[in-house]
Amino acid sequence: MTSLTRGLRRPAKLSPWRTARLSPYLFIAPFFVVFAAFGVYPLIYALQLSFMRWRGAGAARWVGLDNYLYLLTSPDFWASLGNSAVMWLLIVPIQVVAGLGGAVLLANAKLRLRGFFRVAFIAPFVTPLVAMAQVWIVVFDQDYGLVNYLLNLVGLPDVGWLTSTTWSKPTLALLFLWKTTGFAIIILLAGLQAVPGGVYEAASLDGASRWRQFWSITLPLVRRSMAFLVVIQTLAVFQMFSEPYVVTEGGPYGSTTTAGLYLYDHITASDLGTGAANSFLLVLLVFGLSLISVRLLRPKDEVS
Repeated sequence: MTSLTRGLRRPAKLSPWRTARLSPYLFIAPFFVVFAAFGVYPLIYALQLSFMRWRGAGAARWVGLDNYLYLLTSPDFWASLGNSAVMWLLIVPIQVVAGLGGAVLLANAKLRLRGFFRVAFIAPFVTPLVAMAQVWIVVFDQDYGLVNYLLNLVGLPDVGWLTSTTWSKPTLALLFLWKTTGFAIIILLAGLQAVPGGVYEAASLDGASRWRQFWSITLPLVRRSMAFLVVIQTLAVFQMFSEPYVVTEGGPYGSTTTAGLYLYDHITASDLGTGAANSFLLVLLVFGLSLISVRLLRPKDEVS
């Protein structure tokens, strides 16, 4: 009995040095496990699904590039991208200018009630979108809306804000601007507060005017924040779904069917392979637009 137990070896213990080296990796391991399970795996599965024909039941059938070719030759797909591009032109440039103006205003230490204005600007961003979309429908109703009522008071005719292909996009863009411009102000305000105050003092001593300080100091030093804002809002605009879905349902005549809403139509039709292909085409498009935006807005000293 003694000879048998003597032959058994005790399990080796990790040295304190090796335990200290492994401890950081053990602490961050749960994040990578969750990220792999809910981030990496769905992405890989969606990429595989984009090359298949699957209706959500039964066996998936490999179709290669057919889903991508179908989308690239579909007028509806290009129309949805065109609608999103128009929305981008109506939203992002205006939001960058308005956000920068609001950030400069709130950064002024002499402004009274700065705390109140900061809360007022960010309040729409945290307001439930569905609730405000319903308010938008009521306010911009062609027959009983407040906006047309005010137009009638000054002798102007009714406007089909939500029923006209001309005005439906600007009306949705106005809703998006109202809700997210506060977020843009916060992003650019953070960039402004990172600018050293001594730079402005030196410029004032040199006789630079307020406009000259804004053009030569403020604008160049917040270009990184502006580039970040453009990238984030480009992604948001091309993913826009809730606004057209609740307010116009993609109409009239598909004029507000954005890229995000068009992708949703494939999912509801159980055309999951085409929907996955659509999502990856949007990823490539937004990635390309983001690279262009970052290159145009990055500081001059970083331009090669």
